[in-house]
Amino acid sequence: MATIKEIAALAGVSRGTVDRVLNHRGSVNPETARKIEKLARELDYKPNRAGLVLAAQKKRLKLGVILFSLENPFYIDVLAGVNEKAQELAGYNCTVSVKLIASQVEAQLAAIDCLMEEDVSGIAMAPFNDERIRKRIDALHDQGVPVVTLNTDIEHSQRIAYVGSHYTRSGATAAGLLRLMTHGQVNVGIVTGSSNILCHTERIAGFCKALEPYRDSIHITDTVEVHDDETESYEKTGQLLAIHPEINALFFAAGGVCGGCRSVTAAGRQEQIRIIAYDKVPTTMDLVRQGIISAVICQQPKLQGSRPLAMLFAYLTTGELPEKEHNYVAVDIRIRENIT
Repeated sequence: MATIKEIAALAGVSRGTVDRVLNHRGSVNPETARKIEKLARELDYKPNRAGLVLAAQKKRLKLGVILFSLENPFYIDVLAGVNEKAQELAGYNCTVSVKLIASQVEAQLAAIDCLMEEDVSGIAMAPFNDERIRKRIDALHDQGVPVVTLNTDIEHSQRIAYVGSHYTRSGATAAGLLRLMTHGQVNVGIVTGSSNILCHTERIAGFCKALEPYRDSIHITDTVEVHDDETESYEKTGQLLAIHPEINALFFAAGGVCGGCRSVTAAGRQEQIRIIAYDKVPTTMDLVRQGIISAVICQQPKLQGSRPLAMLFAYLTTGELPEKEHNYVAVDIRIRENIT
């Protein structure tokens, strides 16, 4: 097992430089830092965990969390997971600052700026799949501020890990449920959040691909974006049903489920339309109990809130990357007979 002294000799730098890189104690030239990190991985460098955790207690780490607005009730449970982990980390002199944002890229960028002004050491966030966010995550990485994405991921960024659903598989699961719960000619309307959020587009991609072998009998009619907003979902789902009266199935790929289902009942079509949705939030559970929603797919929101903070704390105190880059939560299917 390598020592800091050996890594310093191989990298051609001082032991202090290696210590700063491996223990995140100051700025180092990004190219030098990458070289040191590569040597540490290749030589299986293992820091003194007990000593580093003790050092972290004295250092008073601060972690940041960025979530979408609690208007999407799914994030209420995610926040509960964040708060539970924050209470645990408080025993190590580690505090957590949470920012709840509107569904806008500019709001997310502003939240990152705010957290950096608060001098956070790492950030857990549900990112927009946007080039500006990707560049900011990469810049944070170069500054020595690790990012763990949660609930939704971002492609080709330098975030250190992702915690959440395997969304293409989750979308395929929804397709399988719909296929089992329908018969004859099925015309599906898709209600999604935003094409700028990766988990929404991946769910739809998985859903559509899984239905390809059945396209003679199951047809995707149209897709509307409602930005996880209940009022917008009510209006646009109603318009969708009016334009396409042949729709007899709905796939809610994101939030806005309650508003969309209200438009179904307002049209008196709750007996004719099979509905598949996500997340075991109170309003959705009530709709399952009433038989308006046929099935929901759940995704362990509390774990999505707590685990990224655990990963960031471990990385910042030991320098070790998470064991896995993609940390998928379990797929949990709920119907009226097993909803609680």
